[in-house]
Amino acid sequence: MNGGVSGVARVLLVDDRKDNLLALEAILQGLPVVTVAAHSGEEALKHLLVEDFALILLDAQMPDMDGFETARHIKRRERTRHVPIIFLTAADRDAHMAMRGYAVGAVDYLTKPFDPWVLRAKVSVFIELWVKNEQLHAQAETARVRDNAMRAAGVAVGEALTALRAAQAVGEAGAPALERTHAALDRAQRHLNVSG
Repeated sequence: MNGGVSGVARVLLVDDRKDNLLALEAILQGLPVVTVAAHSGEEALKHLLVEDFALILLDAQMPDMDGFETARHIKRRERTRHVPIIFLTAADRDAHMAMRGYAVGAVDYLTKPFDPWVLRAKVSVFIELWVKNEQLHAQAETARVRDNAMRAAGVAVGEALTALRAAQAVGEAGAPALERTHAALDRAQRHLNVSG
């Protein structure tokens, strides 16, 4: 994540069936999210290499790389291990499917057909958490910039005091020292303006 609030949250939708992806996009329409569709686990992992996401909606049963294997890859990567995953699956006959989902790091597991309003509510909660997290990152970056400016201003004030003492010690012959004092005070003022 970058230092500032980067705008609208992105949700990665992963399903091998195009009609399911279209249905998910329709369900999430109107929420403050940008949806990105992936038709396979491999495609999802490619998106995750270059884009940041607030949430992943992941179909558990896909050919080739299924949702569980995809989730294992996601959770192994430093960049993506903290992205929440909600599993979606049509298979409710196997109670172990949900346990497998939680075991690979899912935060939730919904069985199709699911209530679209329940999915919207769950997505909304994760988006709100993402927005708060982005705001905290932005505030931390602002505080870091302000702290650096205050330290630099303190150094400049120290230089000004040193130059002023040198000027006082030599009397009128201390004109160059007074010029250094003014320059150091000007630098301190600029740093303080940055931090304000």
